Amino acid sequence: MNSKYELIIYWSEEDNRFIVEVPELPGCMADGSTQSEALANAQIVIDEWIATARELNREIPKAKGKLMYA
Repeated sequence: MNSKYELIIYWSEEDNRFIVEVPELPGCMADGSTQSEALANAQIVIDEWIATARELNREIPKAKGKLMYA
C-alpha cells in the first residue's frame, strides 16, 4: 500500500466485515472479509477517488500525515 492518507479500520458487526474509512477523501471507504482484504480494497478505492477527482477537475486533498494529538 502506497497511500499516504490516514486510514481508519474497524470491524462492523452489522456488515460482518472490516471497514476502512479514508477521512481526508470525502465518501471514500472500502470493506473486506479480512483486514488485509479491506486495506487492499481501500487502495483501489483511493486510486479511483483520485482519478475521478482529476477527471472532474476537482481538488485532491493533500495527505495530512500523522496527527499531533487525538
